[in-house]
Amino acid sequence: MTLTTRLLDWFDRNGRDLPWRVKGGAHFDSYAVWISEIMLQQTTVKTVLEYFPRWMKRFPTIEALATADIQDVLLCWQGLGYYTRARKIHECARVLMADYGGVLPPDRQALLKLPGIGPYTASSICCFAYNLPETVVDGNVIRVLARLYGLKHAVTKEEIYRLAEPLTPKDRGADYASAIMDLGATVCTPDHPNCGACPWAESCLARKQSLIEQIPLIHKPQKQIRTGSVFLVQNSAGKLLIRRRTGKGLLSGLYEFPWVYEGDPIPFQADAPPLGQVVHVFTHFRLTLTVYAISSDRSTTESDIFVRRQDLDAYPFSTLMRKVLKLWDRTQS
Repeated sequence: MTLTTRLLDWFDRNGRDLPWRVKGGAHFDSYAVWISEIMLQQTTVKTVLEYFPRWMKRFPTIEALATADIQDVLLCWQGLGYYTRARKIHECARVLMADYGGVLPPDRQALLKLPGIGPYTASSICCFAYNLPETVVDGNVIRVLARLYGLKHAVTKEEIYRLAEPLTPKDRGADYASAIMDLGATVCTPDHPNCGACPWAESCLARKQSLIEQIPLIHKPQKQIRTGSVFLVQNSAGKLLIRRRTGKGLLSGLYEFPWVYEGDPIPFQADAPPLGQVVHVFTHFRLTLTVYAISSDRSTTESDIFVRRQDLDAYPFSTLMRKVLKLWDRTQS
């Protein structure tokens, strides 16, 4: 029995049931596959299981997404982070409506021309939505194959692709991709894998060489440490000052309280001790903001607006700014 057959037999018995995947072939809704794949980038399945149904209820079709206001899209995405993904999804939906009749094309090269769709997402859509024999490689696949073949060095995606392609069947592309991802997520886990339940245990070189815990070799860059200050500015009417972030950066288009990095010009002078600090970890750095409460009717930018606390939930904020607001609420109770 081949490695592929063993894995598919295991999947038929043990594969996970997920809203964006089905056993036995392609998912009926390519839009659902696309949205789930974008959400799953840098996000756990547990978190996506919470956000995905809410998104699909709010934007059930590509047309509904394309005609929505970007602020509604960002508000629905709030908490998932990497907001560029949400903006690209919205842009892509409009292109799909204009050029593809509101349907994701079942062609990898065509998909790669769409906003926000890279090689991994294109392969995933072809595989899970159209059951094409695409080789899909994520962190789970890298770990499983690095252990299977006993790769003691730091592996590259290109190397894993070369090992993965011969295992991908021509007729069950969707099931195979789901199977190897599920194997990594539920059995061949980063810590304390359950080798006794693995269909590839007898062939696994890392297991034979007692190297399970050492493979794969991953070098994680040390995160930078950054600090700054954020200002909760309350006017004489009791409203809080917020502003919409401009530009093309990570958090552009979202609303925020005025804040600066340490060493930048301070827009407001604090005349009282800070309320406390909030910490948020981004992909490449860890940010600590000291939170100050300020009384002022002055605004400093054209996008500044004063909003009642009870109305702030209607504005899309980053997780970082939600932490600031949560601290404010605790101090007001």
